[in-house]
Parts: sequence; structure tokens; C-alpha cells
Amino acid sequence: MASVDPLSALLSGIRAEGSVVSHAVLEAPWTIRFADGAPLTMVSVLRGGGILLLPDGSEQAVGVGDTAIVRGPDTFHLVDRPTTLDRPHIEYEIACFSDAECMAQDLSGIRWSSEPDGATALIVGAYRASGHRHERLLRALPPVLVINEDTEVCAWLETAAADAALSSAGSQALMDRLLDWALVCTLRTWFDRAGSEAPDWYRGLADPVLAPALEAFHAQPSKRWTVEALATESGVSRALFAKRFTEVMGRPPLAYLTECRMDEAEALLSDTDSSIALIAKSVGYADAFGFSAAFKRHRGVSPSAFRAATAPERALRPSRLGS
Repeated sequence: MASVDPLSALLSGIRAEGSVVSHAVLEAPWTIRFADGAPLTMVSVLRGGGILLLPDGSEQAVGVGDTAIVRGPDTFHLVDRPTTLDRPHIEYEIACFSDAECMAQDLSGIRWSSEPDGATALIVGAYRASGHRHERLLRALPPVLVINEDTEVCAWLETAAADAALSSAGSQALMDRLLDWALVCTLRTWFDRAGSEAPDWYRGLADPVLAPALEAFHAQPSKRWTVEALATESGVSRALFAKRFTEVMGRPPLAYLTECRMDEAEALLSDTDSSIALIAKSVGYADAFGFSAAFKRHRGVSPSAFRAATAPERALRPSRLGS
């Protein structure tokens, strides 16, 4: 089974597809209710600003140049100010995933000029998930993260969005891909700045000693890796590698490998109809028996029981592992 770096693999299951509000210009007082149930929603502020009202009752201000990523699926609001909810205002709702047509009143209208002074201009994207692979990424994120980018980047994104809107052929696909690009860039920036708060797999890839071994493992997860083999990939001794790995990643090498394999196994059990024997081989186990024992030890249920529990919510697709 071919693999790529962890962030790319986790993002492979989440995309902006037909769910974009390409541009919104709002005059106060206003609120936007995000009722998508989307795994991730991204809001980039081009001009003006507002307050995110999160499901836990907390608030997060966003202004010019800020890009916020809100983790779903709970409903949240973006408002010009918190008190707006308690007085007459214009209310918009984004619920693109609940109906065939996106319910985003007036927000889909493109207005690139003659904006009122003080108006807030936004680009918003909601992201669909296919399968369960993205869940590990969501666990690594806070309820909301905010990155302030150079305003020139926001200006470029706005111009690109305008060009996409003016062209009827392929405009939705172009805007979707722009939002995919923006999501990757925003997450990479946040992980880079998060330091010790970044997930272990991201910290490891930034470490010059561990990166070669992690890249080798994620490129060939089905290989029967040992600590010695990983150390060889990094060009250091076994002892040095194991010590460094535990310091940076917070756990021993084989514990990390096992957790990655269990996460991948969960995704394959949930999202494909591949046999348990084939899944076992793809995540580095010699046979289904050994894999099943390891899975039950780490997840508390057998692979068959886990698959049965996820059956009602999954749409089976052809195996990506071969026959």
C-alpha cells in the first residue's frame, strides 16, 4: 500500500467540494449561523472582522488577515459583535451539507466593488469528509485555531476567488481547490508555530534525526519494521535513535508504529470491504490472527466487531488494497 507523509494522508479524506461560499460582504448588524455539521470550516477575513461564538460558550475575535479553522460538527456563529444575537439583525445560515442546494442566504452573491465603508468581507469554506481517515487530524486540533497571514496573501486569495467566480466553466472546482490549498497552508503554519503542542507525527518530521525513519515508515507501513531498521534509515545507533524518538515523540518507536497501524486499520475497516487478512498485511502484520490479537489489545474489540459497529454509517467502496 503506497503512503505519503502523515498530514497529506490525513487530509486526503477531507475536501472542499461544492460547499464554498466564495465571497460575502456583510453590513452590521449581522450573524452567520454555521449549521453544516462540517468536520472543518475555514473563515478568512479580508476586511472588517467579527467574533466567533463557539459551542462551548467561548469567543474568538477575528480581524483582517486572520484565517480561522473551526472543528466540527457542532453549530457555531460568527457575529459582528456578541450583543447582535439579542437585537434585530440580518441572520444568514450556512448548511450546505443538509440539502442538495446550499442554504446560504445572499452569501453566494459576489460583490467585488462599491462595498459600504466598514463592511466585513469574508471567504468561507466548509469541508466534507470521506471515510474516517481525517479523524486523527481532528483529534490533533483545538476547537478553533486562528492564524494571521500577510494581508498580501489574503488579497491574492480574494483576487483568485474573483477570477473563479467570473468564469462559469470550472469555477466551482477551481474555488474548491483554492480552499483545499488554503487549508493545507493554514494547518502547516499552525503546526509550525504550535511547537510542543503540535502532534507527535508533525514534530518528528521536523526533526533531522527522526525524519528519515518516519518518512521510510510512512512510505512502507506494511514492512516489518524494527527499532534497528528505523535507526539505520536515520543513520544513527539504535540506542541514540530510541532515546531521541522518545524525547521528541513522547513514546517509544514501536508504540508509535503500533498506534499508526491501528489508526490505519480502523480507517480500512470502516471505509473499505477489504478482508481482515488483507488489512493485516497492509499494516505490517504477517497474518490475520496476530493482527486481530493486537487490534483487540489496543482497541478493546476485535476487527470484526469494530467493522460491524461502523457498518450502519459507512458506504462500502472497492478495496484500495487489491484483491
